[in-house]
Amino acid sequence: MTLNYILNIETATKNCSVSLALNGETILCKEIAEEGYSHAEKLHVFIEEIIKESRLNIKDLHAVAVSKGPGSYTGLRIGVSTAKGLCYALGIPLISVDTLAVLAETVTQNDGWIVPMIDARRMEVYSAVFDQNHQKIKDVQAEILTEKSYSDVTETIYIVGDCQEKCQTVLTKPNFVFLSEHKFPSAKAMSALSFVKFEQKEFEDVAYFEPFYLKDFMLNPK
Repeated sequence: MTLNYILNIETATKNCSVSLALNGETILCKEIAEEGYSHAEKLHVFIEEIIKESRLNIKDLHAVAVSKGPGSYTGLRIGVSTAKGLCYALGIPLISVDTLAVLAETVTQNDGWIVPMIDARRMEVYSAVFDQNHQKIKDVQAEILTEKSYSDVTETIYIVGDCQEKCQTVLTKPNFVFLSEHKFPSAKAMSALSFVKFEQKEFEDVAYFEPFYLKDFMLNPK
């Protein structure tokens, strides 16, 4: 069996997260979620620690995957610039993974919808909808939550993300289930997703790839 090592970087939210995966399975993960967005200080340290602890050489990596957004403008810039720098220096492919797909991947359910949400501003969120098999059934959007949001849905809706407190003030129907332990996307959940893209050779152009901000920077307070 060919051994394919992929470094996964997730910095779209307050969680600064790095994992090393072998053929889609996470070997090591380092992450920390702090109010002060310590990504600039922690990201490179985590990468160095993971490479050292794995006893690999940085040149043993076959690709670098990065969470592409939506999310924090600053966090995305830090993650993407680091990933691009590594890919350019090592001459290996760059893979991008949908941040909301990563967040959905942290949840396992046998029914209903999984709706990952990332806090945007006031009552606005970045959201998408996935079925219990993690297949996307509603694309990424910026939406303002009201009492009428998802009012036509009868299935159980599992809400994950960093905006659950404010969501609970308006999403009050009994079919809403808030999974408070799943607040942030994690590089651990990127491993399987990035490996699928690696096998399918879905790579980004290292020179021209930009994060998916969804909204203009001036409208995003992060």
